[in-house]
Amino acid sequence: MADNVEDISINYEEDGVQIVKEIDKVILSKGAWATIIFRYQQWDSKANDYGLDRYTIRRYRKLQGAYQAQGKFNISSKDQAQKIVDALQGWIS
Repeated sequence: MADNVEDISINYEEDGVQIVKEIDKVILSKGAWATIIFRYQQWDSKANDYGLDRYTIRRYRKLQGAYQAQGKFNISSKDQAQKIVDALQGWIS
């Protein structure tokens, strides 16, 4: 795992194929606990291409100098992402 929160990535490769391709990330909080939201695509072997954009929010805890994953929430679709945005905007407006 990463020593620095900026170095955390969800890129994942298996047998020479990049299965998870991180497109972007936003660090929501830093410190002993870090929260990051990622935008990514996952390899679809049937289509031989990457699928639609996906999103995940992940929590990391710094233990013994390195960040370790502690929890995650996967946003299942663009529609669900929009509903989360709408709810948050309603609450903070």
